[in-house]
Amino acid sequence: MGSLKAWLRSLLEGSASITVAAILALVPSVLLTSATPAAADETTSATVGGAALASTGLVLDAPGATALPKLSAASFLLADLDTGEVLAARNPHGHLRPASTLKVLTALTLLPQLDPDSVYKARSEDANAEGSRVGVVPEATYTVHQLFQGMFLMSGNDAASALANAAGGHRETVARMSALAKSLGALDTTVRNPSGLDAPGQFSSAYDLALLGRAGLARQDFRDYVTTVRAQFPGKMPKHGKARKSFAIYTQDRLLLNYPGAIGVKTGWTTKARGTFIGAATRHGHTLVATVLHTKFSSWEESRALLSWGFANLDKARPVGSLNQVKHVTQASTVRPAGGVAKTTAKSTLDPGSSLPLWVWVPVGLLAAVVLLRTRVLLRQRSARRRRWHPPPRGAY
Repeated sequence: MGSLKAWLRSLLEGSASITVAAILALVPSVLLTSATPAAADETTSATVGGAALASTGLVLDAPGATALPKLSAASFLLADLDTGEVLAARNPHGHLRPASTLKVLTALTLLPQLDPDSVYKARSEDANAEGSRVGVVPEATYTVHQLFQGMFLMSGNDAASALANAAGGHRETVARMSALAKSLGALDTTVRNPSGLDAPGQFSSAYDLALLGRAGLARQDFRDYVTTVRAQFPGKMPKHGKARKSFAIYTQDRLLLNYPGAIGVKTGWTTKARGTFIGAATRHGHTLVATVLHTKFSSWEESRALLSWGFANLDKARPVGSLNQVKHVTQASTVRPAGGVAKTTAKSTLDPGSSLPLWVWVPVGLLAAVVLLRTRVLLRQRSARRRRWHPPPRGAY
């Protein structure tokens, strides 16, 4: 605003060095410097779920409870999925790499889009996906149901790629995943691929993973996949007249195999993300979710320790936040074009309905008025000088 005052002063003092074009060039900068903080304030997720969750340290209010387990996780969150109450957290909105826990968002995006009985022919791009694979073969056909099983049980990046291509391509799927994350209030989550493989700018948080896990478990088809322990997956295409062979695949979710009441949800690990995990279980009429990110040790065991603490201290742990306090910054709408694949579009936060505050428009309006007045004065002065030095010829009036 200092530069604005200086320019106004020069105008009022009659400085001829300030041109109208230069003055008008100031207006966009005023708008940008005023609008940028407002946009940042709207999209910030530091307080989503409650002010206490803005902390990067431990957030806990449980007088008389047993000590929390010692965890290596850089970030964690424990919540009651039924009520949405957050019972404990550490750095819940810290932006960390999600690894394959991001496949929960992939599933949430694609389950409503794809018919489980539809058939997809795999591409080389799918079969050659980096990281964990279930065994997709180029040119082989698979049902969408089989691909979801491969993605959930074996965390197959090849299956995730195939599902994304079946829904219109990786770029379209990533765009839909991003829109869905925002509509759910998972504002810490940025998506670069459908598999969760490390990628520049791809992050999530313990809070967001709890939101995504909760949204997934609200769907029966999602629950069916994350609680499946064993399935048969098709092998390569057979020679003519031969039967196609299949092989058994098993869940990688050791919580599901070792923790009574476990109902999923998803494992994750990469060299940069380290261990990540979304774990959920139901006991004594309560369902809890425990998310951990960047663990040095076994991620499922750290999730298990949080769940056990939660069930043992439900009567003592007071809510420190909520999964219900979603701050929507976009309005997502779903339209289904020809071909049966839905596209998600988002309304920009800088639309006509989100006008700039009054304190921005007032100085801009005053500046415009001064520019017009000063321009009129300058034009009159110029006209007077011309008449003084170049009098019109005789008879020309």
